[in-house]
Amino acid sequence: MIEIHNETIKNVPVLHVVKEGCKEKQLPAVFFLHGITSAKEHNLHFGYLLAEKGFRVILPDANLHGARSDGRKPDQLILAFWDIVLQSIKEMGEIKEELARTQLISSQIGVVGTSMGSITMFGALTQYEWIKAAVSLMGSPNYEKFAREQTAALIRAGLTIPYSEQEMEEIYANLRSYDISARPEMLAGRPLFLWHGKLDQVVPFQPTFDFYEKIKPDYKKYPEHLYFLADEQAQHKVTREALLKTVDWFSKYL
Repeated sequence: MIEIHNETIKNVPVLHVVKEGCKEKQLPAVFFLHGITSAKEHNLHFGYLLAEKGFRVILPDANLHGARSDGRKPDQLILAFWDIVLQSIKEMGEIKEELARTQLISSQIGVVGTSMGSITMFGALTQYEWIKAAVSLMGSPNYEKFAREQTAALIRAGLTIPYSEQEMEEIYANLRSYDISARPEMLAGRPLFLWHGKLDQVVPFQPTFDFYEKIKPDYKKYPEHLYFLADEQAQHKVTREALLKTVDWFSKYL
């Protein structure tokens, strides 16, 4: 049986998923990071299957989402996108430290995210060496480029950007230290599985695939640690195949 605990860790609401009788044991852990406008409860199928494999699974609510929502509409959340991403990176580190302090997790820690959550995962790889394996589900590693394109798209859609041009440049500059596409050496050969639909109109397929091609030479000693699965028909929605491959990836590398 799988247990689901609705908890707050370091002021962050999380779903804590674990096999029955294992909650107080030291276990390998996986963080699951949800996408924009989503919430922790929407991704319990990942938590269930990963917990069945013996992992402690932590699904946090990103700021302004789920139990932390303040009622903002999607277009308003988009304007806070990068603040949410950077806060989630910080909070994941705090949650990890608390779980380590209470001896609930081993050194085997993985991170998986969908869309915004995957983008958060890529940034976390530049900050935390303790991440041992990672999965990107329709995310982008290109922080600055994606942010600039996102801003241009918002302007084309008629939304008002509440920052001056200079302020936007400062935001882009701040993102550079989290941009793993500019700092691929931060991967350090860690196992990375990427899944993306070729018909994705939200987070474009090609830049993520280009990143994969760029880093392939860095994995020549351990090519099995890097895997890109492209779905010819998928749009911006994770398939069951991607779900099962994610579980297999962590089962193999954590």
